[in-house]
Amino acid sequence: MSTYGSLFRVTTYGESHCASVGAIIDGCPPGLQLTEQDIQVQLTRRRPGQSNLTTPRNEKDQVHIQSGIEHGVTLGTPIGLLVKNEDQRPHDYSETDLYPRPSHADYTYLQKYGIKASSGGGRSSARETIGRVAAGAIAERYLKQVYGVEIVAFVSSVGKIHLPFTTGPSSDDQDNDDIGDAVSPEFLKLISTITREEVDKQPTRCPHPETAERMTQATKDAQDSIGGTVTCVIRNVPGGLGEPVFDKFEAKLGHAMLSIPATKAFEIGSGFRGTEVPGSKHNDPFIARDGGKLGTGTNWSGGVQGGITNSEDIYFRIGFKSPATISQAQQTAQYDGTPGTLAARGRHDPCVVPRAVPIVEAMAAIVVMDQLLIQNARKTAASLLPPVTTLPPTMILPPGAK
Repeated sequence: MSTYGSLFRVTTYGESHCASVGAIIDGCPPGLQLTEQDIQVQLTRRRPGQSNLTTPRNEKDQVHIQSGIEHGVTLGTPIGLLVKNEDQRPHDYSETDLYPRPSHADYTYLQKYGIKASSGGGRSSARETIGRVAAGAIAERYLKQVYGVEIVAFVSSVGKIHLPFTTGPSSDDQDNDDIGDAVSPEFLKLISTITREEVDKQPTRCPHPETAERMTQATKDAQDSIGGTVTCVIRNVPGGLGEPVFDKFEAKLGHAMLSIPATKAFEIGSGFRGTEVPGSKHNDPFIARDGGKLGTGTNWSGGVQGGITNSEDIYFRIGFKSPATISQAQQTAQYDGTPGTLAARGRHDPCVVPRAVPIVEAMAAIVVMDQLLIQNARKTAASLLPPVTTLPPTMILPPGAK
């Protein structure tokens, strides 16, 4: 469906070439200072036409607040956001009248609904993510102001070119357990310090200049496309978020990330690499933090254990496939099965991952916001009950521990 969230609910609307796209956000707390410019910052980072790595579609993506805010303050009522589609070119997609484009959603949308948008997949277009990014900017503003939450995503690979230090050294020796850390110390240092300013210094949004230049060279073939990965870190998230067993934090996070167009993979913490490391090395031992709190000496878990956040940095990676629209003829078939050649027109991203960065950040913010509201509702309800005095101390969270 087109709505995500339980208490912080985001509904997006609009197709690729309709009059406008946008979102309705329900559940934003009242009293939050918020202006259009607060939202526009992230929409500008997402919009097309920023470099030769993205589609040349010329859209300002200017957000207009329709409801839920007066005098720069949220009212607690639904917030309506609208962004006009100014550079519409549905005629660029006339070939989809005959051909379902390879690896696009033209045919699957037709199978599902029996009809389709003139631009093919319609809602499967990345234009739909404008509503997500706008909603995420609102969630992030609240999270930053109240909890100091920081969310930073960056491009970690394009094609076969990877950011150094993304994983520890590997080994092909199946009998060798000493194969290095699940995640390299250099990578953990990067995610603990990386800022959006550093990420945005490069058009590729890869924070490593040498790797960023290689990525730029890898995307210079204007006739083809390539995929890649985006890594994201969420810092200062309170512990206790996540609803086991079916709505574990990483399950909700994976759900949100895999709903982004062109995604094909998701991993959190040590991910697939963690399957190669024995438990004696992969376990995260507890250590004392300031103020009597517990933390973990390592963080292979990626900030989530048992489906619940543990206050450590949450980091994960998403895989994006190569964009399906390419500027070269493809042998395929028409809707009636007649073989033919599709010469695609339209505009496309040679590589989607640089523009996906703020989308990933937005979905991360929406997940954290929703889970925080759920957990705070539980804590508030429990606080109204008399203190528990009948259980042994080992069954109750010690005073001061969070």
